[in-house]
Amino acid sequence: MDGDDGRITRGGMVRLATAAGAAVAGGAVLVRSGGAVSAAGPSAAQDARLLNVFLLLERLQQRFYAGALERGALRGALLAFAGAAERQEAAHVRMLTARLDGDDDPGPQADFTAATSSPERFGRAAVALEEAALGAYIAHGAALTRETLAAIVPLVSVEARQAAWVRDLAGADPAPRAADPPRDARDVLDGLRAQGLLR
Repeated sequence: MDGDDGRITRGGMVRLATAAGAAVAGGAVLVRSGGAVSAAGPSAAQDARLLNVFLLLERLQQRFYAGALERGALRGALLAFAGAAERQEAAHVRMLTARLDGDDDPGPQADFTAATSSPERFGRAAVALEEAALGAYIAHGAALTRETLAAIVPLVSVEARQAAWVRDLAGADPAPRAADPPRDARDVLDGLRAQGLLR
């Protein structure tokens, strides 16, 4: 969506990138088993596999923010962000779980003890988690059926706002690119494991 002054907003860029994601992804999508599904066309089965990837990332974020709030190391603006993000991620988890209607995978395994031990570590981990989810949505969103994509797009714009918000709080450029790049789901999950944010 364009702003009142004619500029493209970050949310608008994310929606455009989501629509283009399948082309950049090269016609294949990663699934929970770690394999690829040929983009012969969106289907209910493919929706379930991709929604489970998104659900894993949303659950991971929600648990991270809940852990940070419980840990008590945050103050001020970071604490406000963590509270807002935890509520939003919990809503995303409920939305995706309902969409899967009993076909959801078990939740992710993670230990956020180190990542929530200080404001600085929290900021770095939050940026990594938000960017990971955003990249996966952009890469694979367009491989969903039209109905499921329409339900998912509003979540993507919220992820973009969260990423910009926490980047700003962490002292990074909140909007460093004209368009966010897609990230293959396997690379996203491997990257989170390498950072100790996913087992």
